[in-house]
Amino acid sequence: MIKKIEHLGIAVESIEKSISVFEKLLGKEMYKTEIVASESVKTAFIALGESKIELLEATNPSSSIAKFLSKNREGFHHLALEVEDIEFEIARLGKEGFVLIHETPKEGADNKKIAFLHPKSTNGILVELCEELN
Repeated sequence: MIKKIEHLGIAVESIEKSISVFEKLLGKEMYKTEIVASESVKTAFIALGESKIELLEATNPSSSIAKFLSKNREGFHHLALEVEDIEFEIARLGKEGFVLIHETPKEGADNKKIAFLHPKSTNGILVELCEELN
C-alpha cells in the first residue's frame, strides 16, 4: 500500500547554497545531511508537514544526479512515495507493467529502503518507492 508522498527530490549544483535558499523559502531548517555512497550523492532534508524536500548534489561526475544536471537545469528530480511493504509494491508494480530500475530494494538516504521506477513508464516522472528501515 502506498501511504503518502514521502518527499520531492530536487537536484542541485551545491547543497550549501541550496540549503540557504530552501530554509529561507520554507522558514524551516534542514534536519539532516548525509552522503549515500551507493548513489554518489549528498543529500539534505527539510520536513514540510508529513512530507519532505530532499536536495541532491552529485559527489561523482558519473552519478545519476550529475548526468541529470548535465542535461537539465537544477530542479525537480523525482517523486518519492512511502510504501508499507516495498517488496510487495515492486512485485505489484512490475506485474502492472511499470519498468523497474531496481527489482530489489537497496539502502537509501534518511533510513529508508528504496527502489526506483523508470520515467518511461510513469509519464516522464522518476518515481522512488521508500520504506522505513526498522
